[in-house]
Amino acid sequence: MSEKHSYVLEVDTSGLKCPLPILKAKKALATIESGQVLRVITTDKNAVKDFQAFSAQTKNELVAQDILESGAVHYLKRR
Repeated sequence: MSEKHSYVLEVDTSGLKCPLPILKAKKALATIESGQVLRVITTDKNAVKDFQAFSAQTKNELVAQDILESGAVHYLKRR
C-alpha cells in the first residue's frame, strides 16, 4: 500500500458496498479540520467513481486514489 500521502485519519470500509463507504467518509471528514486529509480504504469496485463524484459534489479535494487489486485507497482533503 502506498504511504506517499500524509493523512490524519483512516477509515477502513473493506467489505462494505456503496453508499456505506461514502457515508463513513462523510462522517469522518466532519471530525477533522479544514485542510487535513482523510484516508479511506475500499473494496467496492464502484468506489473509485463514487469518491470522484462525492468530491465534486462536496468540494472536498480528492488528493489521490491508489488502485489496488483488492480495491482502492482514497485521500480526501477536507475543504
